[in-house]
Amino acid sequence: MYILHKIFSKLTKIRLIDAALLAAAMIIISSLTMKLVEPETFPRYIDALWWTMTTLVTVGYGDYYPTSDLGRVFTMLLVYTFGIGGMGIIIGKLFEGFSTYRKWKEEGKLQYSGKDHYILIGGTKEKLANVIEEITSSGPKKEIVIIDHLERAPIEGDQVHFISGNPAEEEVLLKANILEAKSVAIFSDDRNDQAEYADGKTLLTASRVEHISKKYDRNIYTIVEVKKDKHIALFEHANVDEFILSNDSVSRLMAQASLHHGSSKLFKQMLSNKDGENLYAISVKPQWKTYRDAAMELFDMGAVLLSDGNSLDIARRHQETIPSDAQLFILCDEETYRRVVG
Repeated sequence: MYILHKIFSKLTKIRLIDAALLAAAMIIISSLTMKLVEPETFPRYIDALWWTMTTLVTVGYGDYYPTSDLGRVFTMLLVYTFGIGGMGIIIGKLFEGFSTYRKWKEEGKLQYSGKDHYILIGGTKEKLANVIEEITSSGPKKEIVIIDHLERAPIEGDQVHFISGNPAEEEVLLKANILEAKSVAIFSDDRNDQAEYADGKTLLTASRVEHISKKYDRNIYTIVEVKKDKHIALFEHANVDEFILSNDSVSRLMAQASLHHGSSKLFKQMLSNKDGENLYAISVKPQWKTYRDAAMELFDMGAVLLSDGNSLDIARRHQETIPSDAQLFILCDEETYRRVVG
């Protein structure tokens, strides 16, 4: 009993991979042994393997069973040594592995290896929830990685992954597989009341992203939330692609709603994937020579051409030639968008 106790004590401390290899070895050896001991009972190796598996998990269908004394003695040794104890340890190790994986995932300790995902850095739980809802509702298979100084994931979901750490550190950003990300959105720190300090913290993270972009020669698309308009010039030096003015944007939308009653409903439709018409980006089609050509064909299809990505004055420039690499923005429903790009 003491020897068995020592053996099982050591088995409980082995790694999952070692336990799996031990189980595979025991199954193969047991199957070969029974085929050699009773070749008439187990004419094929698959028969011996089937008997071993059903015996070890204590199912015992009874379609195959040993008939010789040696076979029965071996079966008793197999069941009472490896079958009951060993399989229990392996199953326990499996559950322990799943539990550890879940714990590490919630704590943001696992590295993300997917591609074409969306990285969200910082932000309050409410902001993150809104962004995640919009991104995931825009289509299937939208994976999102959140990076923040937190001990646990702020939001959980099948399409949401969490990396815990300082987003201004290269190691943490690479852990989120930033080089393969579709875009990186950096939120301003709402916990800091001073706009200068909040934007300074955001700028530090944006600069680190730009450093990684140059170091690995990758174009990382970056969107940054800025609290003060005058700070945008600083972010332009970090090659940030887009800026969202958090405080100013709300103020300006409020002003527009005050001047033009009902305009907030239009902005809401443009900013959401769930209400009415949505904003979509499309590429230039070969038959479109001028902005007028594009606008007329899109209008006939049920879409409105809004911008070339740089300005909203394309109606006054309708005779200008469209650059072949231009990205056009249109307003339409999802069905029309699919017809346009189809």
